[in-house]
Amino acid sequence: MKKQVDDWNTLFCDVNDLAELTQLCIVEEDPSMSDSIREDLQQVRTKLARLELGLFLSGEYDNRNAILTLHAGAGGVDSQDWAEMLMRMYSRWSNSVGNTIEILESSPGDEAGIKSATLQINGDNAYGYLKAEKGVHRLVRLSPYDSDHARHTSFALVEVVPEVEEGVDIEVETDDLQIEVFKAGGAGGQSVQKNSTAVRITHIPTGIKVSCQNERSQHQNKVIAMRILASRLADLQRIEREKHISAIKGKHVSAEWGNQIRSYVLHPYKLVKDHRTGEETANADGVLDGDIDQFIRAYLTSTVR
Repeated sequence: MKKQVDDWNTLFCDVNDLAELTQLCIVEEDPSMSDSIREDLQQVRTKLARLELGLFLSGEYDNRNAILTLHAGAGGVDSQDWAEMLMRMYSRWSNSVGNTIEILESSPGDEAGIKSATLQINGDNAYGYLKAEKGVHRLVRLSPYDSDHARHTSFALVEVVPEVEEGVDIEVETDDLQIEVFKAGGAGGQSVQKNSTAVRITHIPTGIKVSCQNERSQHQNKVIAMRILASRLADLQRIEREKHISAIKGKHVSAEWGNQIRSYVLHPYKLVKDHRTGEETANADGVLDGDIDQFIRAYLTSTVR
């Protein structure tokens, strides 16, 4: 709460300073500061837009950190490359808003990209913002992996759940868990390869499976896997609650694997379009570099109408 108040007070001071500087330039008839004032004004507008966006976040877990998982869809190496492009996009967006990122689990692709990856994104309202990204993302481009350089369509699934605390937000019974250990695959050094440090946990009542193999210690991998499992179980409970009130509140349907939410077209023209809100932009390169605020804003404002 203190940070929220400080952010608004800082913006208030920035606006007042900018107004005084503008008034001084008008009185002195000095246009030399015009470019600097325009740059400062744009920064103020960006800060205001993000603070305003935070006013739409009132969900139970909106202020939590986010656990974001990417899955490459059908399409082989192209989809695996697309999943990695999305991971880069979310990493850049997170950096731009001051969030930190921790890779909890990743599975490299056969030739390039990733088959899957799980990231924890830590920051103010990280889940509240990133819940707008749940669903299937579609890419259309000239494939760099096709010898004929033909146009390909690739898909990747983005799952986002809030970070929750086991034993506080949700209780997980030990008897409901099946825990397996196995040797980690991929790069990681001799100790990772030789010892059974990787952990897979199955929640028997729901069938939810999570795994972690990034850390060298079996204990560390188990702790991280339990963190992911608890968050997914809490999200499942939230979805079940929302099913009972969806007819009344008109809640947005949760994205499933076959439910495409956004298309990124890089050929024969450039366009990114969100199919839920109609929001679109021709600046596809900017979006893939992490400029996704307009899509998050459009989604959040559409869900409170």
